[in-house]
Amino acid sequence: MAAGTLYTYPDNFRAAKALIAAQYSKADVKVAQNFVFGETNKTKEFQQKFPGGKVPAFEGKNGQLLQDSNAIAFFVSNDQLKGKDDYEKAQILQWIGFAEGEVLPASCAWVFPILGIIKNSPSSQEAFQRAKNDVRNALTILNNHLLTRTYLVGERISLADIVVASNLLNPYKYVLDPEYRKAFGNVNRWFTTLINQPQFKAVLGDVVLCDKPAQVGAVHASGDAGKKKKEEKKQETKQEKPKKEAAKKEKEPEEELDAAEALLLAEPKTKDPFDSMPKGTFVIDDFKRFYSNEDESKSIPYFWEKFDPENYSIWYGEYKYPEELSKVFMSCNLITGMFQRLDKMRKQAFGSVCLFGEDNNSSISGVWVWRGQELAFPLSPDWTIDYEVYDWKKLDPKSEETKKLVQQYFSWTGEDKAGRKFNQGKVFK
Repeated sequence: MAAGTLYTYPDNFRAAKALIAAQYSKADVKVAQNFVFGETNKTKEFQQKFPGGKVPAFEGKNGQLLQDSNAIAFFVSNDQLKGKDDYEKAQILQWIGFAEGEVLPASCAWVFPILGIIKNSPSSQEAFQRAKNDVRNALTILNNHLLTRTYLVGERISLADIVVASNLLNPYKYVLDPEYRKAFGNVNRWFTTLINQPQFKAVLGDVVLCDKPAQVGAVHASGDAGKKKKEEKKQETKQEKPKKEAAKKEKEPEEELDAAEALLLAEPKTKDPFDSMPKGTFVIDDFKRFYSNEDESKSIPYFWEKFDPENYSIWYGEYKYPEELSKVFMSCNLITGMFQRLDKMRKQAFGSVCLFGEDNNSSISGVWVWRGQELAFPLSPDWTIDYEVYDWKKLDPKSEETKKLVQQYFSWTGEDKAGRKFNQGKVFK
């Protein structure tokens, strides 16, 4: 039986997967009590065990170290959750892939702007609206599958159910109101069955389904609290205010947070994660302007002229599952969704991502540049949603191979490793 310590912040739906699985398998998994996101995971000791400081992270009693949430959940699961034979195991893996590739990106693109985790802007509205349709498409697939089934795989709850339900947790809490849910009766039945199981309740508590869809910038769950605060503020007199301010200072920080702010404790809005790194001589905004306004014959030499290899790094990212890509427009949506969820990275990063091939035979890969020498995504939980489905390789700026890749991806030309021709590209800037 697996046993160990799980490092995570409160209300992390990714960590819930492992904790629920541990409830079923009776694995002895304890949540680290003194873990502080942004501090503990930045220490040298922590990053020696878990490079990049990504959470959730798991340390087994026998020294096993794991960081990926699905890998941790699998490790602490029993045989029932993992599947009784190879075919069931394969089906479970298939649904986990669906949860990560179809459900999670769309759900986060819809819910995160509402929670305030992703900044809402006019340029993000298109992706926000598209996310609603993508969630609907994912729920339709689930609804059809569950028409004649109680659970996703087999006749008992499996890891597939745990992972998919965990990734749907925030949508069901904040945006999937009764009218929206009406078309997905099979999914609703399945989801409510799961969250009312003792093992789910032990981790999630009582999950309250959305009654009215929350709007961007306002979490529905905190609506009453927010209104109450506004009313109290209006009624506040000049004589009362000093007393309230004095009392406020005596409160613990957690007592001053409403429900919406508490949800954002995962990443305090104090500093840009890149602020602690040396600025160097490469002004990335300057390059972005030059790249946007000049032909590649000028902008690429300009990049190499200005690039600061001591304080910036170049990375190649390749989508791990090209065999799962179907329609080209859907693959492009994956890229656009990732860009939206990385909005807070734009100030210190640039990327050119290309789609090669055609429908049912394509690949996604790109070249990225950002401040610092380490993989940037683990610096913030907001940025970790998509990067796990890519293989990342740090490039040597002095090598000819890197120069060829920069030339190819910045100019949108050539073929991928399998000989697929360039189809279209998107720039993160």
